[in-house]
Amino acid sequence: MEFKLTCPAFNHGSQIPSKYTCDGENTNPHMVIHGVPDRTKSLALVVEDPDAPAGLWIHWVMWNISPEVKEIKEHTVPFGAKEGINTTKHVGYTGPCPPSGTHRYFFRLYALDMKLDLPQTTQRDDLETAMAQHILGTTELMGTYSRSNEGPV
Repeated sequence: MEFKLTCPAFNHGSQIPSKYTCDGENTNPHMVIHGVPDRTKSLALVVEDPDAPAGLWIHWVMWNISPEVKEIKEHTVPFGAKEGINTTKHVGYTGPCPPSGTHRYFFRLYALDMKLDLPQTTQRDDLETAMAQHILGTTELMGTYSRSNEGPV
C-alpha cells in the first residue's frame, strides 16, 4: 500500500472547512495515515503555508508519532508525539488564517528510521535538519483556504 495521508473533511487540493481555521474552532482536522513504510520507527508532520505574504508560515510541527498510529484525530496529538514551535511562536496547531486571497496548506508526513530527541522549542528548520538523513518516505496532503470575510486586498 502506498504511503499516504488523507483527511475525511477535505480532499487533496480542495478547500479546508472553516472549522479547522482561525474563522472556526482552530483545531487540527482528523487525518488518516495509510501504508507506513517498513522499518519506520517514527513519523513527523509539518503543516505549512508557502503563500503567506511574509514567506513560509509554519502551522504545526510534530514528531515521534508512533508508526502504529493510523489516524490523528481531530483536536488531538497522538500519545507520545512531541509538538514544536510554529510561526506564531506557540507550541501546537494554528489553523489557516490567510490575510487575503486563497492560500495552499501542505500537511507533510515523513516516515523516519529513528525517533528524534528534540526539545519542545524545536522549529521546522530544526526538525528538518534532525531528520535529513533518516527519511524513509514522504507524503503530503494539500488543502486550500480563503476567508469569506476578507477585506480589500
